[in-house]
Amino acid sequence: MDKIKVAFVCVHNSCRSQIAEAIAKVKHHDFFDAYSGGTETKPEINQDAVRIIKERYGIDMNKTQSSKLIGELPNDLDVLITMGCNVECPYLPCKYREDWGLDDPSGLDDEAFYETERLIDEKLASLRKRIENGTIQLK
Repeated sequence: MDKIKVAFVCVHNSCRSQIAEAIAKVKHHDFFDAYSGGTETKPEINQDAVRIIKERYGIDMNKTQSSKLIGELPNDLDVLITMGCNVECPYLPCKYREDWGLDDPSGLDDEAFYETERLIDEKLASLRKRIENGTIQLK
């Protein structure tokens, strides 16, 4: 089976979507080709997110990822995940789309980042399971 192309989108592509991309790449690299993008960009990824992901997964997102626009995402996405930005996301062609409704931890304490990381990890595992068991059809 080909890997599932999944993209995580939020406004600035600097925190939640970057966390999701990193976790998908390290924990589900055998199943997902993971990408992230935003309707705007920031000069750098949120440094608290970088620190937390490096601590938890050994990944330095400053070296492996960057803030990107949604126009840089592949055109043939299987799954599009919006992170819960309370804005209308532009139409992006995909086979399946859902919103995870996550609050942005930017500017909050480390516990907010740990909670966001935990929720993203759980939602990724759930997404994979639903695709594997056929609950989500990607045809």
